[in-house]
Amino acid sequence: MSHKRKVLVIFGGKSSEHEISRISAASVIKNIDTEKFEVAMLGITKEGKWLPYNGDVEMIPTGQWEELSLKSRVQVLGEKDNLINYLSDCKTNFSGIDNIDVVFPVLHGCNGEDGTIQGFFELASIPYVGCGVLGSALCMDKVYTKMVFEKIGIPQARHLHFTRKEIERDISQISDKIEAEFDYPVFVKPSNAGSSVGVSKASNKNELFRALNYASRYDKKVMVEEFINGREVECAVLGNDEPIASIVGEIVPSNDFYDYKAKYIDNKSKMIIPADLPKDTVEKVRDYAVKAFKALDCSGLSRVDFFVDKETDAVFINEINTMPGFTSISMYPALWEASGISYGELIERLIDLAVERYEDNKKQIND
Repeated sequence: MSHKRKVLVIFGGKSSEHEISRISAASVIKNIDTEKFEVAMLGITKEGKWLPYNGDVEMIPTGQWEELSLKSRVQVLGEKDNLINYLSDCKTNFSGIDNIDVVFPVLHGCNGEDGTIQGFFELASIPYVGCGVLGSALCMDKVYTKMVFEKIGIPQARHLHFTRKEIERDISQISDKIEAEFDYPVFVKPSNAGSSVGVSKASNKNELFRALNYASRYDKKVMVEEFINGREVECAVLGNDEPIASIVGEIVPSNDFYDYKAKYIDNKSKMIIPADLPKDTVEKVRDYAVKAFKALDCSGLSRVDFFVDKETDAVFINEINTMPGFTSISMYPALWEASGISYGELIERLIDLAVERYEDNKKQIND
């Protein structure tokens, strides 16, 4: 009997996307081919405790996994505990879970998608699914992502950015700068956040004040973008050195824009796959998606989001997500399903790509 690779699925985390991570992880676990892989589970609580879990997968989305894990009296790792001893033997003993071959960190947002935990895996010399430290960190920070987009010549919305301290010091001056640069409405976003957490659309000065204060609750850096009257389209990318792009899908949000509520709460937003766009527009989106993926040093997977102008079909890149949602209503797996790659096969490919990247990096070190 061939050896089953043991995959550690990590979920939860301290970010504002903790709940979405749990839903995504449960979906991943239920779709892994158990003929080929053995699954271990590890949750990170909102307080930062690391809890190995071996219970019912259905308890992960509800949050009940945490209580069950604590009751089983497994080892608990807190932020202040010494992880150095852990790292020395992490390849064979990750949080009390033996013989891990690869980690699938189904973690969204800060401390999970921003290079933080990726650095931990690098130190521990463990293969992991998704982008490395640099790609994760760059893609998580919208301001720096836009700098790269500008450098490689991909069209995007005009934008400004400000620090939390600047906003606190003189929000009126900040609003004057914004109004001098853009017409209303504008979008205001935390630079480091995902799932549209902290994002607002402001149509006047009062709304702009509220939006700036709201976004600064989630990050110390806030970005303001001009409004583009565009359709929201997305493209999935898969691969390492030779990535491929999926077909293109469109999101029709239930709200004024595709915010957190429209994505995860009211279930009224629609995914249209494939997007009803001219062929040359679709190919431009796909080309830009791969170009952005490579420029930002991504690996494994990413979902790249765009606006297509409703009148001219001009394409503008919006952002790139290095660990997109894997829920039953998420665009990333749905795009690959429509492109001919099933959910289970997609997970297998991502695990293979993680090992491939690890082996490639190890060869460079050894050489």
